Order: sequence, then structure tokens, then C-alpha cells
Amino acid sequence: MKQQEFFSSRWALIISVLGIAVGTGNIWRFSRVVAQNGGGSFLIPWVIFLLLWSVPLIIAEFAIGKYARLGPIGAFGKIAGKNFSWMGAFIVMVATGIMFYYSVVTGWCLRYFFSAASGNLMSVDNHLDYWNNFASGNLPLLFHFISVSIVAYIVYRGITNGIEKFSKILVPTLLIILFGLFVRAITLPGASEGIKYFFTPDINIILDYKVWLNALTQNAWDTGAGWGLIMTYAIYMRHKEDISLNASLIAFGNNSISLIAGITIFSTVFALSSVDAMQQISQSGPANTGLTFIYLPKLFGQLSESIFINSIFASAFFLALFFAALTSLISMVELATRTLIDFNVGRRKAIILVSVICFLLGLPSANNMNVLINQDWVWGVGLLVSGAFIAFAILRFGVDRFRTEVINGIGSDVKIGIWYNAIIKYLIPVQVIVLVSWWMISSVSWDPEWWNPFHTENAGTALFQWGLVIIIFIIFNNYMYKKTVENNK
Repeated sequence: MKQQEFFSSRWALIISVLGIAVGTGNIWRFSRVVAQNGGGSFLIPWVIFLLLWSVPLIIAEFAIGKYARLGPIGAFGKIAGKNFSWMGAFIVMVATGIMFYYSVVTGWCLRYFFSAASGNLMSVDNHLDYWNNFASGNLPLLFHFISVSIVAYIVYRGITNGIEKFSKILVPTLLIILFGLFVRAITLPGASEGIKYFFTPDINIILDYKVWLNALTQNAWDTGAGWGLIMTYAIYMRHKEDISLNASLIAFGNNSISLIAGITIFSTVFALSSVDAMQQISQSGPANTGLTFIYLPKLFGQLSESIFINSIFASAFFLALFFAALTSLISMVELATRTLIDFNVGRRKAIILVSVICFLLGLPSANNMNVLINQDWVWGVGLLVSGAFIAFAILRFGVDRFRTEVINGIGSDVKIGIWYNAIIKYLIPVQVIVLVSWWMISSVSWDPEWWNPFHTENAGTALFQWGLVIIIFIIFNNYMYKKTVENNK
């Protein structure tokens, strides 16, 4: 099947892929994890794992997508061999499983933007009750539907007229808003204490292995590495487009945005909090919503004596959060849509199917917070398995051949050295084994019935759901390979 559509320029590609990487995890999860792991002490291993996990996998995804010109199922068939299309299907399942509940989270952000813009959010006395009333009502269903509808329209318009066009609007606007909030935050009286804590390391905390594990986890979550999303966008790279430079720009750009968001939140909380600032930033709340939807709205109400001014800053924050969620959701819907296109389903029919399924299978998460928490746990940890599968595919292809022919091939401005071989062969698998083992062992300690697949967060529920989909995909492996690879030659 001849490639019909490409991103119009390097700028269009980078800004669109940056939209994948920059999501809610950069804004609310990053600050919470930094606070829980010693502030500046966390940043050192976080940067190290950016180089050892995120950059190598983002390079791999760009290279695989550009080389195969197929979604993950077909790409794995071409790279790893016809017996391993099921691994690509697992990657699709992980990203799609996240898509089902991520559209709900996107709806939350949109709802809070409207609430802040109307001034209602600033007049709330108890933000915990306000959140609970919202989450337990029917409004999450409505905003889930709105989010899916917006994204479906954008993806339906295609790459250049849809994803590229809207990314050029959404991502720069998001960055402008974040920078404006950043400037306001660091000029607040007392903000310097937050910045000091954010960047000051403690050698005793740095030596704690949990800090390193959490740093690796954060990189796995917030850069888009291993999701299969960048692999999908790379299908639409021009032939002479560089891989390594683009991947590095995305990785470092994403983490720079995390730093800006982190400084903004730390400065705001330290400047305005009347209680222990670290306790407030560290709190998780239901589905890790405590900082974003419960505590920060309260702080926005303390920025000034004017409800109008406070509402403007709160509106800007939640609009930025909505845009961050929306651009990430767009890539998840495009991945699912492209998967169906590889099975020779037209884009129009594919996007209708994906959007309907996304809405229907997102309803349980919109209705029940425990379902959302369960899916976040299962497919969030599953991202690490996806990363391992990508490394395996490269090993099957031949690491040195992959580096010299695919990464350093046509259009390569920056050549990748032999160090890449060692990272893919050894470091990525070791990181996955250590981190997944740690998460599973931890789940055993907090749940005596760790084997029970019907509990919300434990080893049993993750292994059961992974095992179920892997068995199904292995059974249909040959069919998937034939439909996506042989029929698209």
C-alpha cells in the first residue's frame, strides 16, 4: 500500500509528536512524584533515565514507523518476523486501554475549565465535596462524550488537515499559557522557597533505590516512549526526515515542559499554602486527582482579592491541562484508527468504529472511579512491557543492522553510535525486569490477595488482563500478519 499522506514539514512533525508526549502526566503527576521523592534529589535519576529509557525508545519508535509504514501490528510483523505480530497488537491494546479512560480524564479537565471560566470554581467552599459531587454524577459522561467527539472530528480530517493543523494551534497555545502561569508563579512572594526545594538534592535521598525506580516510572509515563503512538505518527514522516535529532528534540522538549510545570506548581504551593506545602503537593486523592482538582483550585482562590483575576488564572491552568490531555488523546485515537486502516478499513469507517468503542468502553471509568484506577494500573504498568517488546523486535531484526540501516539511513543528520546497541540489548530489558518486579512485589505487600484478578490494584488483575489479551492475540497472530503485512505490500 503506497503511503498517501505525510506531515508537511519537520516543524509539523515535531509539534504533533510533542503533543503526544506532553500530557496530564507532565503537569499533575510529575509535580506529585517530585514532591514524594525529595524534590531536587529526584531530578538527577530522572534526567539519567531520560537518556537510558526515553531517548532510545523514542528513536526506536521513529525508526520502526518510518521503516515499516504500518501501525504496530504490521510493523512488528516486518521488523520482528511474522510470528510476532501479536506483540504489536499488545502495544495497540495497552495504548487503547489507556485511551478508554483517558478520554474521561480529558473530560474532567474540560469541565473544570468551564467551571473556572464561569467563576463558579472560585466560589466553592469545600473543593473535596465539589469534586466528589462532580465525579459521582452524570457530568463525567457528558464531558467524556464531548472529548471523544472533538478528537474524532480532528482525526477524521486526516494527518495534514486534522492532526497537524490542530496540533499547530493546541501545542503552542498550551506552551504560551504554561509560560504565563510560570511567570506569575515565580513572582509570587515566597515562591523562591519552592524553587529552592525543587532543585536542591539530598545525597541521602538520592541513594534510596525507590527514588530511582520512581524516576524510571515517570520517564516511562510522560515521554510517550513505548506507547506505539510515536511509531504511528512516524508512518507519516517524509523519507528524508531525520530520526535521531527529532527523537532527541521531543524527549528533551517534553522534559523541559515538565520542569516548567513543576516549578510553576511548587512556586504556587509554597507561596500560598498555609500548611505543609510538601504534604499538599504529594497528596494523591482519588485516581491521583488530589493536587489538581482539589488543592490547586483552592490555592487559585488565594492568588488575589479579585475573584475575576483568580478565575482567569484558574481558567488558564485548566485550559492548558485540557489541551495537554486532548493532544495526547488525539494520538491514541489515531493509533487505533491506523490499526484498522492497516486491516483495509477506510479512515471514515475506522474513526466511527474507534470513537463509538472509545465512548462505550470508557463509560465504566466515567461511572466508577475504581474501574478507572484499575485500568490506569493495568495498562500503565503494561507500558513497560510494551517497551520491552520494542527492544525485542529490534533484537530480532538485528540491533547493529537496525542502527546502521534504519536509524542512520536516508535523511539521517545525526548518526547514532554503537552505544545504542548496548542500551537496547541490555539496559532496556534490565530496566523493565527491575521495575515490573518492583511494582508486582509492592502490590503483593499492599494486598494479601495479590492473586485475585478482581481487585483494583494488584499483581493478579494486571497479569490476568495481560494474559487474556496476549492469548487472544497469539491465536490470531497469523491472521493479523496476513492482513496487515502481506495485504499491504
